[in-house]
Amino acid sequence: MDSTQERTFCKWLNTKLEANGYPPMHSLVQDLSDGVRLIQLMEIMGDTSLGRYNKNPRIRVQKAENVNKALEFIRQRGIKLTNIGPEDIIDGNLKLILGMIWTLVLRFTIADISEEGLSAKEGLLLWAQRKTAPYKEVDVQDFSISWSDGLALCALIHCHRPELLDYDKLDKSDRHGNTRLAFQVAADHLGVPQLLEVEDLCDSMRPDERSVMTYIASYFHAFSTMDQAETVSRRVEKFAELMQSVWTSKNDYERRASALLHALSEVQKKWSTSRFTGSYTDAKEQSATFTTYKHTTKRTWVTERQDVTTLLGNIQTKLRTYGLREYIPPPGLALSDLDDAWNDLLQSEAKRSRAINAQIRQIKESLRKEFADLANDFSQRLHTISLELSGVAGPLETQQDQVKEIQTRLPTLSEALTRVAKAEQDCVVANVEENDYTVFTCQDLEFELGLVTQSLAKKISFIDNQIVSRNMTNLTPAQLEQFESTFRYFDRDETNTLSLTETSAALASQGLVYSDEDMTYIYDQLLQDYGAVTFEAFINLLVDITEDQTSPEQLRESFRGIADNKPFVTELDMRLAQLPVSAVDYLSEVIPSTNNEVGEPEYDYETWLQDVFA
Repeated sequence: MDSTQERTFCKWLNTKLEANGYPPMHSLVQDLSDGVRLIQLMEIMGDTSLGRYNKNPRIRVQKAENVNKALEFIRQRGIKLTNIGPEDIIDGNLKLILGMIWTLVLRFTIADISEEGLSAKEGLLLWAQRKTAPYKEVDVQDFSISWSDGLALCALIHCHRPELLDYDKLDKSDRHGNTRLAFQVAADHLGVPQLLEVEDLCDSMRPDERSVMTYIASYFHAFSTMDQAETVSRRVEKFAELMQSVWTSKNDYERRASALLHALSEVQKKWSTSRFTGSYTDAKEQSATFTTYKHTTKRTWVTERQDVTTLLGNIQTKLRTYGLREYIPPPGLALSDLDDAWNDLLQSEAKRSRAINAQIRQIKESLRKEFADLANDFSQRLHTISLELSGVAGPLETQQDQVKEIQTRLPTLSEALTRVAKAEQDCVVANVEENDYTVFTCQDLEFELGLVTQSLAKKISFIDNQIVSRNMTNLTPAQLEQFESTFRYFDRDETNTLSLTETSAALASQGLVYSDEDMTYIYDQLLQDYGAVTFEAFINLLVDITEDQTSPEQLRESFRGIADNKPFVTELDMRLAQLPVSAVDYLSEVIPSTNNEVGEPEYDYETWLQDVFA
């Protein structure tokens, strides 16, 4: 490729020299080495004199001075030269010399090419593409292979000067012939010197890009005068398009700015007339709506504001670019008006946010106080009942009446607890986590109410049982204590009544074991007589049984039978006798015991019976 570039660039430089009466060069390496030709070329291209220089340099220093003068001139013209110094040209460094000449080609031949806003290489390529676009066999994509068949060159000529060649009659497969024809026509009729050889394009795997660009640039300049008429009409067309575009943009700006200002005003009016209902739900809904506005509508407006500002800037830039008068928006639609409206919006947003937050804080504080008042009052009422319960005194019937009167207040307490629970739930919904006005929670109060309710039930049962015990004159105090402790033990649910299973177990613990059929009969009879197996029913049953069937001696005989005549009974003995588990557990707790040599408890039923019936 260097040989092609060297030949092409040499021819290109010769066109400059010969046009100004200088003899042509034959070798870049030799003819540029003393700097004379290089200075002549710079004076031609720069259209100025470089001053005195050594026209016949004989020694290296003189050559270096010439070359340095030329290079310095190039740099002063703003042309950037990379990695080349006087010694490179004097010593004939072809690669760097070609690079320097290419820089000159770009600067003095290609740099001033412009097409549709593109310049230099891109502009030249776009120009070639536009000119050859109507020719279906031509596809210009670069400055190399796209020109290797000569058709693109013929298309350029035919596009501008169709009378110089008949493109449709070309043999599209004759690469050499088409290229040679284009070279010849361009040189003879267009004044484009043949910088390339046919072989440079047709016989190269990849024609040299810089050489091709240099040659195609000659076509561009040759046709530039012919394009003036086209340029004039295009200039008018572009100006009309520009003015229409500006007019459309102005209307678009005014419409969008007006719409944005209206939207900002409307939302502020809406906020100013908005009212709170006083409920947390309403306050949170308004807060959520405001948050949604900031994440959606507000962001749309932010984008629109930026777009409108950019649109106005683009309008002004276009007008300044073409030296047109600056656009002044109608009154009320200037950017300053938008800025003022936006600042008003920001202040309104801050005011709206403060109002919502203040409302939520106020509601939360009200919920705290409401719950605290209800909870504290409820706790005080529980405390009052507890004090009254602990102060119950006097005859058993009087105590009974007092406790039952207290019990009548429990339903109102349950209703009050429901109100406490609702107030607490309102606090939960409002995310009220702390409350300095009370130490209670609804769960605390519910637990305490349960305790008071249990205490009342136990007190009533105790008094009822005491009345029953008092009326049992045919039982010893020890028997009453024994029977009462038995009843309380098996009344596991503390209802002061026994179920069928509990009744059977309680009787068995007293040594009274019945078949299932008999037990069911006894239990049904008690239900018929008393409505439930209450303490009174249980005591009366035991009285009837002990009076009719069970004496201390009978019980001793029963235990001896279970113990197989041993003076003690074991847990295994009781289980083998098929006593209910609950009766076995009870007797194991109340009968005195000692452990034998293997650590097994032995229960002294004799001593226990003696204590019970003493």
